[in-house]
Amino acid sequence: MNPDLNRLQPYPFQKLRALFQGIAPNTTFSPINLSIGEPKHPTPQFIRTALAENLDGLAHYPITQGSEGLRRAVAAWLGRRYRLPEPDFGTQVLPVAGSREALFAFAQAVIDGTRPDPVVVMPNPFYQIYEGATLLAGATPYFLNALPDNGYAMDFAGVPEEVWRRTQLIYVCSPGNPTGNVMSAAQWQQLFSLSDQYGFVIASDECYSEIYFDEERPPLGALEAAHRLGRHGFPRLGVFSSLSKRSNVPGMRSGFVAGDAAVLERFLLYRTYQGCAMNPAIQAASQAAWSDEAHVAENRRLYAEKFAAVTPMLQPALEVAPPEAAFYLWARTPIADTEFAQRLYRDYNVTVLPGSYLAREAHGVNPGRDFVRIALVAPLAECMEAARRIRDFVDGL
Repeated sequence: MNPDLNRLQPYPFQKLRALFQGIAPNTTFSPINLSIGEPKHPTPQFIRTALAENLDGLAHYPITQGSEGLRRAVAAWLGRRYRLPEPDFGTQVLPVAGSREALFAFAQAVIDGTRPDPVVVMPNPFYQIYEGATLLAGATPYFLNALPDNGYAMDFAGVPEEVWRRTQLIYVCSPGNPTGNVMSAAQWQQLFSLSDQYGFVIASDECYSEIYFDEERPPLGALEAAHRLGRHGFPRLGVFSSLSKRSNVPGMRSGFVAGDAAVLERFLLYRTYQGCAMNPAIQAASQAAWSDEAHVAENRRLYAEKFAAVTPMLQPALEVAPPEAAFYLWARTPIADTEFAQRLYRDYNVTVLPGSYLAREAHGVNPGRDFVRIALVAPLAECMEAARRIRDFVDGL
């Protein structure tokens, strides 16, 4: 067996189950789970209809590159959303079976194991797929701590030059999970300059890009930043997005990667052998979803309503502020994050995720310690009820 499998850590939700083992929650309260970032809003009917009306596609093998119609729909959406010329649907857009599998596979395709001591840079806290992909590609993670004192931004200037020289790939997440931080144009420019200097590839995870709260100021994306800076062809850049959060279809496993045609050509070759072509009916439903914005605006409205109600309810009890984007509250806890989550579950039957489970000890600190991630995915009434219970719990400490 691959010995690098032994380097993988349990997933955060495995750790959470172990933390709760043997604990009986207070059944006076109905359970409310705000630990996992799984959208709970209904899937729009037009997407369901598109799926049901294209089941004949199940009789055919799909091609890994995806249908032309889907690739054209994604390219058109990218042009509209990020105010840039439509990417070439034939070479710069590749449908994937959800951003998770593609983010993992990307490292396997990018990392050159013949070069000594490859490094993959990533944020900390982070989506654990980045770490697992790095380890199983035979590389070493380098964690950049996202801390409150710098607005949870990745401090690229703090990376030693000898690390940059060995870096082959960097994962960035904007809007960030779990902090909601959005990278600025200046930060993108700095990262692009480092990529030019050292030759590493950028994997930009933007699966939360459509959950924001100011309709006039959508979050800046990597392709948009590159276009503004005149980086024609998006050199060494791959952007990953998904319908899961945008369209409330996590079970469809549908997303895309877009960017540098040369990088995507090699990634497509890898994926042809990986065997991950998207179901034809899913492709048809995805094409419909990327072609409509009304349901996405309504989705944002529902999240904005929850943040407007819940944040002021929690602020007297916890150090918490609305994020720039995404659907998480990243809240500092008055006691250890694991104890906070355990006791809140036991006494009030509310589940949140300890921040330390989303991060690693790096540079002398675990940046998730004494934080919890609260996913506002449940209906408004449940989120408000959970906020009341959290406030009562903290008041009783």
